[in-house]
Amino acid sequence: MPDYKLIALDMDGTLLNETLEVSEENREWIGKAMDAGITVCLSTGRGYSSALPYAEDLGLHTPMVLVNGSEIWEAPDKVLKREYMDLEAVRQLRTIAVERGVWYWAYAVTGVYNRENWPESEEGEEWLKFGYYEQNTPVLDDVKAQLDPFRHYEITNSSPDNIEINPPGVSKATGLEEVCKLLGIQMSQVVAMGDSLNDIAMIRAAGLGVAMGNAQNVVKEAADVVTLHHNEHGVAHAIKEFVLKV
Repeated sequence: MPDYKLIALDMDGTLLNETLEVSEENREWIGKAMDAGITVCLSTGRGYSSALPYAEDLGLHTPMVLVNGSEIWEAPDKVLKREYMDLEAVRQLRTIAVERGVWYWAYAVTGVYNRENWPESEEGEEWLKFGYYEQNTPVLDDVKAQLDPFRHYEITNSSPDNIEINPPGVSKATGLEEVCKLLGIQMSQVVAMGDSLNDIAMIRAAGLGVAMGNAQNVVKEAADVVTLHHNEHGVAHAIKEFVLKV
């Protein structure tokens, strides 16, 4: 059996079911992995305030890769590293959203801002990620077409209806590389599970990349294996079948 030391879990569409809960089956097999000496960590597009309650609920006193890798926590109470968006880029990305009338949001160190609570001045914030949400596909495609000046940024999504932009070279994979340094392990000893474009980098970089049954097709193509749907306890199935093999 490969010597896996770390399981990195995306949250929405992966660890969490459609009601944003951790199933008892997922909880049980995460516990079994931890009992086997494997570190389990969250690797998510979410920020600290929305990821922490789940980490605490699962008893994970482990590193966290947050905001798609823009923020890395050594432990739930100790930040390790942050990567910031360029201020002018944030302004330009917001202008695109306003001109096309789409929902937008952005993560800053101080919290999450969106179309309804945008700060009067962007200068007072340390920006981590910018995002768009639009269910009208042609409109979202139009937004994508405006992002060519930002092609050197990390442009992904966490669902087919959104676009997420992180600083250049920042991804969940780069975040996990920092976690591996902390733990003294190699990326080949990592199991990474996810469902969306923001998971592809870590799925490709990990020793075992796992796509959920509900994952976008391009994610399944990038993965080594495909597990069950997130509503069918796909994390538990992957740990049982591909990691612990019991």
